[in-house]
Amino acid sequence: MARLVVSLAGPQEATLSEAELSARLLYRDALMLVLDKPAGIAVHKGPKGGENLEASFHHLRFGLPRNPALAHRLDRDTSGCLVLGRHHKALEKLGLLFKQGKIDKTYWAIVEGRPEEDQGLIDLPLGRLDESRGWWMKVDPKGQTAQTEWRILSEGSGLTLLALTPLTGRTHQLRVHCAARGWPILGDPIYGNRGPTQLQLHARTIEIPLYKNKEPVRVEARVPGHMRAALEAGGLTFED
Repeated sequence: MARLVVSLAGPQEATLSEAELSARLLYRDALMLVLDKPAGIAVHKGPKGGENLEASFHHLRFGLPRNPALAHRLDRDTSGCLVLGRHHKALEKLGLLFKQGKIDKTYWAIVEGRPEEDQGLIDLPLGRLDESRGWWMKVDPKGQTAQTEWRILSEGSGLTLLALTPLTGRTHQLRVHCAARGWPILGDPIYGNRGPTQLQLHARTIEIPLYKNKEPVRVEARVPGHMRAALEAGGLTFED
């Protein structure tokens, strides 16, 4: 896990150093970067400020005049593949690919319990929980369509490692879907049981069809230390 370094640029903004960001750079080309986001830090500054990854993006210009920018988001406590566009045209292209559902993402999650089947599809629409809870979500028949494919990778004593593929991109989709099916993600403080560990959700792989007549760019983020410890403690086997 990368160490957070407090920046002198502003109060309540913690950034990663250039060396730490470089160590987390999984992919780089003329249009985009893919970072291995650490768990426990927001991708951008919220209305109340605080530590955020975006405050470090000046380290990732690599000769360009402006900072790269987020092409999508991951929750504060989710680790793994995070895509940045290096300039405006790149962001437009990436944004369209995300909007059209052409970017394939696979997450790994440790869940409590075990699904009855080895794989399946969760098709449950989602809506806002209520106005006072910000972006907290719930299953809502009148909400937006939300679909998640899942399959079992490994199982242990009371825990299961799942590969989750969101076919739609709703807020907290994987967390709400898993909880609704009776196997909440381990360490989820909102939709499950926080317990002694942090959220066990990792953006494992991403495939981006960025260039015509070429294979999609496929990037994989290794299992982070906090998740590796939970997998080993739960007797769950995995390949990294």
